[in-house]
Amino acid sequence: MKLAHKDLLRLATVGSVDDGKSTLIGRLLVDTRQLFDDQLDAVVAASEKRGVGDLDLSFVTDGLRAEREQGITIDVAYRYASTPSRKFIIADCPGHVQYTRNMATGASTADLALVVLNVAHGLKEQSRRHLCIAALLGVRSIVVAVNKMDEVNWSESAYQGVVDELDTLANELGFESVISIPVSALLGDNVVDPSPNTPWFDGPTVLHALESSEAGSWSGAHGGARLPIQWVLRQPGGGRTYAGMLNGASLQVGDSVTLLPANIETTITAISSGSGARDVASTGLSIDVALDAETDAGRGDLIATAPLPKVTKEFAATICWFGEAPLRVGQRLRLKHTSKVTPVRVHALSGVVDIATLAIDANTMLQTNEIGLATLQSADALVLDDYRDNRVSGSFVLIDEVTNATVAAGMVGRAAFL
Repeated sequence: MKLAHKDLLRLATVGSVDDGKSTLIGRLLVDTRQLFDDQLDAVVAASEKRGVGDLDLSFVTDGLRAEREQGITIDVAYRYASTPSRKFIIADCPGHVQYTRNMATGASTADLALVVLNVAHGLKEQSRRHLCIAALLGVRSIVVAVNKMDEVNWSESAYQGVVDELDTLANELGFESVISIPVSALLGDNVVDPSPNTPWFDGPTVLHALESSEAGSWSGAHGGARLPIQWVLRQPGGGRTYAGMLNGASLQVGDSVTLLPANIETTITAISSGSGARDVASTGLSIDVALDAETDAGRGDLIATAPLPKVTKEFAATICWFGEAPLRVGQRLRLKHTSKVTPVRVHALSGVVDIATLAIDANTMLQTNEIGLATLQSADALVLDDYRDNRVSGSFVLIDEVTNATVAAGMVGRAAFL
């Protein structure tokens, strides 16, 4: 089996409530022996308390007491797993519409979305919304588990009907890789081991599909290196270095860089990380760098290599709105972009995405969980990439100035499928 160029896969579950996302992840973890005995004992005890039998696999990831008592996923549960060929970070995202913001959080750093669909229900509205958000957030590969096949007597036609519906939407959203698998998460069919109940299916199991998928897209980019400055460090004996997490592309000593938004061209003279000095730093690494030029750079500035991002106070964006009150033209909020926070104003709202058709409907406000197109004006200059070029420097969140609640996730530019 040919492995991806990186051995760590970040994946997020996608789908509507009660389609079996938590049960599927629980089955993966149990059947690959990822749980300690005391963890299994806790799941058994919680299952017996709720009277659902010896082992409710959804409790493997539903860690909050409220989740176990209600039988729903509320928060994003992160689990870590490994096989002989791959390591995984699994984000089990909630399916209820009121927790859509949590799903967006789980998908924001995912290489792949594990889509779980109930074969009897197909693509429900919330599943479509989750897939739209995953596509907006830059996820380009999906593995589709068509679940609860045992409830339709392993019907190939029922499975194919769901796959056809999903393939149509996946094509419209621009997903580059789609692998569909008939499964029973409750019984374990086609999750880790092939099932004798689907002789008509010759594709991979869920585990094999995850082991074979490409990884590393969350920190990759089509542009140059980006180092948002989080801290300015004073060095013993004088001088300053600039610290942050590198994304986009690697950096090395001697590279020509530009400090933005001041537009100062300079050269990297030294790079350090937690392990000490180094000549080269790769994406995803927290580093501090020394520059050849004297600058007054501070938190919120950005060090970049070509092609450079744009510096602007007005930009178009795609917004997933999570606030309880509608988002309206003229509204003032705070915007957090990388390590910079600045006031912004909604200059214009040009439309709302119809989840059913992906058409843009004219509207001047965004309701809770709606996705729309907006133009924002900021008090301070921002250093922005298009989200399709860089998922870090092309993303932001909006914060309510009164409550400090995060009320929106935003992507710079317009999604390719809109």
